[in-house]
Amino acid sequence: MRVGVLSDTHANRIEQLPDKLIDILRGVDLIIHLGDYTGKGLLDDLRGLGDFRGVYGNMDPEVIREILPEKDMLEVGGIKLGCTHGWGAPRGMRGRISECFKGVDVVLYGHTHIAKNESVDGVLYFNPGSAVGKFPALRKTCGIITIERSVRGEIIEID
Repeated sequence: MRVGVLSDTHANRIEQLPDKLIDILRGVDLIIHLGDYTGKGLLDDLRGLGDFRGVYGNMDPEVIREILPEKDMLEVGGIKLGCTHGWGAPRGMRGRISECFKGVDVVLYGHTHIAKNESVDGVLYFNPGSAVGKFPALRKTCGIITIERSVRGEIIEID
């Protein structure tokens, strides 16, 4: 199973996202957005692409906060995923978010705009970065989580 992961799009509609990103999302089994859509139209558009899960971010308006949770946990192919946008400074992020999700295999988060794909103590911490390259991101990125017998994360440069 392939899960497309994106965050920090800061867009109102899907047309504002890179074409390559939309093509990637059309080819996955599940789409997870980790917050900072900033427009409900984008949320609606992403839901129209296929199976979708998401959480809200600190920049999202009330209308999105009323629809999506702050945190989410799901199981995909026997792998437990914890999803959050994240908060605060990039330094110490992993420690803060790990407190929210005990017993998961993967923690998906955004907020920092900086892509990360690292395994610590048997847990994959995965941040897809910013899909639109919004500062401080140096490039436009998204991610793919591949779940087979194990789980593997991949950061994909969109440019």
